[in-house]
Amino acid sequence: MTRLTLRPYRATDRTAVLALINADRLPGQPEATPGMLAQALRGESPVDDNWWAELDPPTVQVATTADGDVVGVISCALRSKDDTGLILWAHCRENATVAEKLIAHALAELAPRPVEAFQFATALTLGLEALPVGHRPVTRAALERAGFIGERLWRYMHAALPRPGLPQADNVQIAPEPERKTARQLQVHRDGRTVAEAVIGEPVQGIGVLWWIEVGPKARRQGLGRALLGSALDTLTGLGATEAILYVDDDEPPGGERDRTAANALYESAGFSEVDQLWIYVRPTMTTDPAPE
Repeated sequence: MTRLTLRPYRATDRTAVLALINADRLPGQPEATPGMLAQALRGESPVDDNWWAELDPPTVQVATTADGDVVGVISCALRSKDDTGLILWAHCRENATVAEKLIAHALAELAPRPVEAFQFATALTLGLEALPVGHRPVTRAALERAGFIGERLWRYMHAALPRPGLPQADNVQIAPEPERKTARQLQVHRDGRTVAEAVIGEPVQGIGVLWWIEVGPKARRQGLGRALLGSALDTLTGLGATEAILYVDDDEPPGGERDRTAANALYESAGFSEVDQLWIYVRPTMTTDPAPE
């Protein structure tokens, strides 16, 4: 590849940048649109909006070749309250040279303060928090070479809809979810109490999200979790979804406080399969300046 140059994003870069983003699109994720990109450029997101509100306005740089072709893009920001830098999102068609160039630029801009990378979901995805390391091995390697330390955070799973054969829960009430504008809450009531609930996201481009499902301790081991999952997926199908995704925070080993062995078994038995594992990255404060670009 010819010599790369980084410069600020321009409106005329939109088509090329969307192509870079969509080249990394995972199964179960919507195609990034101009509206989604505009929101990401502003540093906004329909998910984790409270975290985005803590950031200074982001900067977005593109990597170009000598011919002017846009081959990479990266968005960075500062969180002034704790003087931490963040790599918000980056795409480069998994080209090692471009990935290293983008990360070197981010560190030149953000270091020597601590830098976090891929910490929360952007407007470019449907709640995809952290870096999918299986599909982005080059970006992962570039981060690690630059001194970032990774931590596995989520298991990302996908299933086609409908899922026939799953049971349905009785006495399910469906209402808007108070914390998400485009989500619905399913609750199962017994004797005037809520004993189980699930939250689903209204479909985007035919893709629905199961944000979470929980069964109270006294109602467990009665098949209610599986039945509520069936009701949630059936509701998504009724809303027009042809695919469903979910995120399992199984970063603790079996036997830990947040052991997700049972949850993983439930989702797998219902037809969900793992697409990738999602990792976040942190680079601690460095005593020496990052290498020049």
